[in-house]
Amino acid sequence: MGRTSDANERLMNAALDLIWEESYGAVTIDDICKRAEVKKGSFYYFFKSKAELAVAALEKMWREDWKPTLDERFSPSLDPLSRLTGYLEAIYPRAVEMVKKHGKVLGCPACSVGSEVSTVAADVNAKVREIILRKRRYYESAIRDAMAEGVIEPGNVAEKTQAFACLIEGAVSQARIMNDPSVLKTLPHAALDLLRVKPTTAARR
Repeated sequence: MGRTSDANERLMNAALDLIWEESYGAVTIDDICKRAEVKKGSFYYFFKSKAELAVAALEKMWREDWKPTLDERFSPSLDPLSRLTGYLEAIYPRAVEMVKKHGKVLGCPACSVGSEVSTVAADVNAKVREIILRKRRYYESAIRDAMAEGVIEPGNVAEKTQAFACLIEGAVSQARIMNDPSVLKTLPHAALDLLRVKPTTAARR
């Protein structure tokens, strides 16, 4: 039973790594089984298809990596502007770390997969959209709180959240396209400027 459970975990980890490093379309079930060191028959014991595995792997990524990180970065114990700046300032170092590990900029796994499969794998794309919207709720909460405290100029919270998320996702995607993490160096300043953080507040940071 232990080995069966371990095989399931290894398949999800291998799928996420390969799809992130390469692309959803380029990675085959054979590739995933080889990376996971799992026989193909075991793959079909757990999953009906590559798409079903991708959905499970993305949910695992959210549950075990993204959600704990976001819970920490956007903790209500932090003031709202610190939540936003702390999150933004961690993006560039993370990209540099990935280059050292993989030899290239990997970008955001959810955005990369979502843009690739938007018209060809409905279940996978639905999971990507769900995860991205979950993530944006953290942004929205911090932006709403910052606006309530008067550190961000008044405006439509939903519109500000959308613009903020699009700027981050676009910059991270550009870093991957250009294979250059330095694209992300100015992201914190650009994002705070987009939100219209009040000058006196930004100066204290």
